[in-house]
Amino acid sequence: QAQLTESGGGLVQAGGSLRLSCAASRRTLSMYTLAWFRMSPGKEREFVAAISRTGDRRHAASVKGRFTISRDSAEGTVYLQMNNLTSEDTAVYYCAAGGNFAAPVVRSYNFWGQGTQVTVSS
Repeated sequence: QAQLTESGGGLVQAGGSLRLSCAASRRTLSMYTLAWFRMSPGKEREFVAAISRTGDRRHAASVKGRFTISRDSAEGTVYLQMNNLTSEDTAVYYCAAGGNFAAPVVRSYNFWGQGTQVTVSS
C-alpha cells in the first residue's frame, strides 16, 4: 500500500501563502497519479489538483491560478503551493494516490493520507 503523509498545514492570514507537502516515495510517484483533495465541515471531499505519473497537471477551477501542484520525483514528494489564500480555502487537505488522472473524483483514488489542516483567517 502506498504510504502518504501530509504536512505543512497551519494558520495563515487571508492573502497569504502556504506550501503543503505529501511525503510518498519514488515508487509511488512512478506508479500513481497523485492528487490533493480538501474537505470542510459539512461539505463533500473536493478535488483540488492532480499530477500524473508523467507530470501532467490539472487544477480545480476554484484554485486555478492560485494553487500549483508539483513534485520532486527524487524525493518522492508531492507539493501544493497555495497562494492568495482566502477563507474559502480553509479545510483539511488530503493527499491521495490512484490510477486515473482523467477522473478528478474521490473514487478514482485508492490511497489516502491522514490530512493536514489549513485555516485561513479573515
